[in-house]
Amino acid sequence: MADIRERIQAEFENIERALSELPDADSVPSLSSLELAGVATLIHSFYNGVENVLKQLLISKDLAIPQSSSWHKDLLQTCVCEGLISESTAKHLGRYLGFRHFFSHAYSFDLDKTRMIPLVKQIRAAYNSLVKDVQETLEHL
Repeated sequence: MADIRERIQAEFENIERALSELPDADSVPSLSSLELAGVATLIHSFYNGVENVLKQLLISKDLAIPQSSSWHKDLLQTCVCEGLISESTAKHLGRYLGFRHFFSHAYSFDLDKTRMIPLVKQIRAAYNSLVKDVQETLEHL
């Protein structure tokens, strides 16, 4: 079990590193297009880390990682259904799942500062909610 805890801790450290690079939400409106693309990349990296943590939780419970074409959404929902994260945490993370999808399929010049401001503002709360749920889940493994 220590191995799963170490892998999750490594993911949390990577997420923390990405979050530490984010600018304050109030500065987002003044960012250049290139800087905004960097912020988008950091938000995307955050959610990639979240998914890596969720996959580790499923593996630790010998549960299958979803493989469907909607596996990103299914991963989040499976973790809720299995009691690994709360519905509230999933709701927070769902906004970043949506952004991940947009980011993966859009051009950087399609980024909208006004839509990114709330993501930057609320990313720490979403992360803290995930950490709390994961710590509770790991206590019961």
